[in-house]
Amino acid sequence: MEKKKILVTGANGQLGCELQAIAPAFPQFEFSFHDHATLDIANHASITATLDRERPAYCINCAAYTAVDKAESEKESAYLINGDAVGYLAAACHNIGARLIHISTDYVFDGHSATPLKEGDPTGPVNTYGASKLEGERQALQHYPEGTLIIRTSWVYSEFGNNFVRTMIRLMKERPSINVVSDQVGSPTYAADLAAAILHIINAPSFLPGLYHYSNEGRISWYEFALAIRELIGSTCEVNPIPTVQYPTPAKRPRFSLLDKSLICSTYHLTIPEWRPSLVTCIGKMH
Repeated sequence: MEKKKILVTGANGQLGCELQAIAPAFPQFEFSFHDHATLDIANHASITATLDRERPAYCINCAAYTAVDKAESEKESAYLINGDAVGYLAAACHNIGARLIHISTDYVFDGHSATPLKEGDPTGPVNTYGASKLEGERQALQHYPEGTLIIRTSWVYSEFGNNFVRTMIRLMKERPSINVVSDQVGSPTYAADLAAAILHIINAPSFLPGLYHYSNEGRISWYEFALAIRELIGSTCEVNPIPTVQYPTPAKRPRFSLLDKSLICSTYHLTIPEWRPSLVTCIGKMH
């Protein structure tokens, strides 16, 4: 039987790296990993040519403009990579009959909810990054609704790349005390768990497109996340809780971004790990 070919964009990002790490455990798939050097997703012609040549069965789009604060001053770049490029990918996938799995974000919401966010809840991004990612969702579903599966995720971290966990570990080694925002609530996502979930979906007997939410289970603030990291690395650094107003950034952050994962769990029979065991696993790999 011919192996299903999976093309992955953004191969050097956190999720791309985790997919590369897990790929050998899925010998039934043939993976083709692309970073910016081999596939510029903002180049329409490049996307069309690459997909025409490789003809994958699935395309996992992990490529994104993720510099949230920088996006406020680089709106064009953010919208090109997170918006238009997703439309190009969706159109190219549609042309060859490939299925598109696109990664989006909790930042498409305004953060004013008091209950875990469902896929159909109203969106209202509070920053350029969130608005550009929402535009990407819109373009993907406009160009290829029957073949696109979008996964919104939140607070992604991994042993690879820059992320909150890595930053906290570094700061806790360098400083006697740090301040961490305590009034933004959500749930972290270990990129390795998300990578496994995506391949589980591709392996499923049937592909059911649409919008889905995925993060690890549980509800915490950034401050509580930092305390857990401190405990796991055995640091004596003092961690002080502060309100968002005391930590101004160019881009606003949603206060509440806890995602309701029941749809992806029931549709694809997924069991999602709690955030803490996943954090233990990740820090174990970093040390």
